[in-house]
Amino acid sequence: MMKQYKHTQVGYLLLTLYSIVVLFLGYFNIMMAFHPLTLLGLIIVLVILGIFSRLTVTVDDQMIKVRFGLGIVRKTFPLKEIETHRVVRNPWYFGWGIRFTPRGWLFNVSGFSAIELQMKNGKRYRIGTDDPDNLAKALDETLNNES
Repeated sequence: MMKQYKHTQVGYLLLTLYSIVVLFLGYFNIMMAFHPLTLLGLIIVLVILGIFSRLTVTVDDQMIKVRFGLGIVRKTFPLKEIETHRVVRNPWYFGWGIRFTPRGWLFNVSGFSAIELQMKNGKRYRIGTDDPDNLAKALDETLNNES
């Protein structure tokens, strides 16, 4: 049994940008008199910030788990369904968050590095990470132990 891999990447740029929006909306709400739409906007931004500010990737002996922020949004990939994996670099226009790209589904909070999973059913997924080499190593070790 291999040692479990777990890494959390924080989306600092996203945190900074959304914090500026929160400060602006808060200031607007205080200085310009309370308005329900401003409060709604503030709540929406805070929820997005809580959900998508960080990405935790865990590899154990059975699966890869991807969890955004507080864990409301998550995805698991059974290791037995992975055909291959490789370190890749996403172009800037793939963006951040959860999105469908020409290379399959992407889960990302920051940066351009990722691990691409080619599944046995033909689907592809990319998991963004600022630790691609160690994630690839953990997958290599785990998948080799499975064989």
